[in-house]
Amino acid sequence: MNGKTGLKIISDNRRARHDYHVHESLEAGIVLTGTEIKSLRAGKVNLKDSYAAFDNNELWLFNLHISPYEKGNIFNHDPLRRRKLLLHRRELNRLYAKTREKGYTLIPLKIYLKNGRAKIELGLASGKKLYDKRQDIAQRDARREMERSLGRHG
Repeated sequence: MNGKTGLKIISDNRRARHDYHVHESLEAGIVLTGTEIKSLRAGKVNLKDSYAAFDNNELWLFNLHISPYEKGNIFNHDPLRRRKLLLHRRELNRLYAKTREKGYTLIPLKIYLKNGRAKIELGLASGKKLYDKRQDIAQRDARREMERSLGRHG
């Protein structure tokens, strides 16, 4: 936990940067029920396969899996229900226009607690082709090899 800002990262979507070119990122609030926030604080969340989309001029998060709270009862939540994201109207309008462009989508990059409130970092992204992924892997391997050789001789 970062002492200055009260930031505690709950889950990170590492796969997102491998599968997508992230052009920009932004922070959004997320509407959760009581048992969802308790499960989230316990780290029982999975960002894999989740995405954000517009429905009736509102931004919703789909396929975010938050496991049911262990100590919950009949009032436990549905793990895969859609969840509303909170942004200013200006930001929503701008994102709506961007996602209408060819190839852009909104994907969650991280979910974290900031001053006790659940926040999600969304990325405006476009999908990578297979050759882009291979190129990234080759660059990463070359960088590692270069650092290794500098470490031995330096």
